[in-house]
Amino acid sequence: MAAILQINHLNFYYGQKMALHDISMDILRHQVTALIGPSGCGKSTFLRCLNRMNDTIHGTRVEGEILFEGVEIHAPETDLPLLRQRIGMVFQKPNPFPKSIFENVAYGPRILGEKLTKNTLPNLVEENLRQAALWDEVKDQLDQNALSLSLGQQQRLCIARVLAVHPEVILMDEPCSALDPIATERVEELIIELKPIYSIVIVTHNMQQAGRVSDNTGLFWLGELVEFAPTDQLFTRPKQKISEDYLTGRMG
Repeated sequence: MAAILQINHLNFYYGQKMALHDISMDILRHQVTALIGPSGCGKSTFLRCLNRMNDTIHGTRVEGEILFEGVEIHAPETDLPLLRQRIGMVFQKPNPFPKSIFENVAYGPRILGEKLTKNTLPNLVEENLRQAALWDEVKDQLDQNALSLSLGQQQRLCIARVLAVHPEVILMDEPCSALDPIATERVEELIIELKPIYSIVIVTHNMQQAGRVSDNTGLFWLGELVEFAPTDQLFTRPKQKISEDYLTGRMG
């Protein structure tokens, strides 16, 4: 299966501190890639490298190569807003805009200047809320403030907001960490449903979640990618002792 993102010998620095050490992996198209490991091991930093969100942090520096559809994302001609549209991100804490449910989903297409009519805009909002498995719960309250939704509904709304700008890759930084078990299950089901359309990378502290939703898993440890393999292989037949110790609870 072809890679949509290719990461080659990536190093990342916060000032003088090296946070990622020689990371290489392929993110495969229409698969879910999970990143696991203890807190502070570089998972979220790596995730934010993939759409250059770390550029907003003063004093950071990148070495190595990240290819998206074969093109280096750090090339001078890179259109950053377009890159972040094509590689969208869902954050750990739901962050809906303090607007109506409808306006949250419509916001991105409007900003992008899509030609939307009174008929096409409601259809677009409905389509993306359906994709995010939220339509049936909110269809009669689209004018309601999004902040009145439950946390699980807010997170699915944020996913709908990302979907509305037509990404190719969706990055998810611990999207279920603030959610209860029922809401977590809904988001996990959604990830599996979205996989045929999008390529998804998820950071999670929950190894069981990685086992349930992902095709491939990378284990990060102290800024290094210790092992990267198909999820079932990594979880049952890890090649590295650190992987085995972490997965069995002896470390981390």
